[in-house]
Amino acid sequence: MASTTAEPLRIAVLISGGGTTLRNLIQTIESGDLNARIGLVLSSRATAGGLRFARRASLELRVVDPAQFDSTENFSNEIFDACRQANVQLVAMGGFLKHVLVPPDFTNRVMNIHPALIPAFCGKGYYGVRVHRAVLEYGAKLTGCTVHFVDNEYDHGPIILQQTVPVLPEDTLNSLAARVFETECRIYPEAVQLFADGRLRVDGRRVIISEGSPNNS
Repeated sequence: MASTTAEPLRIAVLISGGGTTLRNLIQTIESGDLNARIGLVLSSRATAGGLRFARRASLELRVVDPAQFDSTENFSNEIFDACRQANVQLVAMGGFLKHVLVPPDFTNRVMNIHPALIPAFCGKGYYGVRVHRAVLEYGAKLTGCTVHFVDNEYDHGPIILQQTVPVLPEDTLNSLAARVFETECRIYPEAVQLFADGRLRVDGRRVIISEGSPNNS
């Protein structure tokens, strides 16, 4: 169970689709295993299925449609202005499929989880089932998932946590995706809690995880 001696970390969750990562974060917070509070759910699509989880949990939500903006810069400004207005300390991407430019004040304050072991099977166009299909077609024996800080390139920022998942001979897209997602559900909240505890330090491309918990000392 997460420490509750510190104020809950206030986070925004960005989604574009079904919202399974959002659902997992909500459940992990409700169970007491993540000391955080979701201050904003932001979707790039008004029809995103994940919005139902936000409504069910009575979370503040907002839709920012990239088609309404003439540049990635203006779209990104709208996203992060909303995060500033919500006073969030961390932005957690949960299947957010639109490219954004991270402003200086959010450097190392935006996380993403990718369903493979970066730098393998990642980059523009590699998301969701496309990643698992590529893993199976390549004949890889191992895959997994990666939590990383987001920079201005696809799947490129410093890696926080990684976990391997074996690829079994009988795996299908669905079975592999399910096992990888089960692992995602464990390590994404773990990474967010490490951030909340002040235990992450970025040194170039390396993320150093301290042994102690500075926020609770």
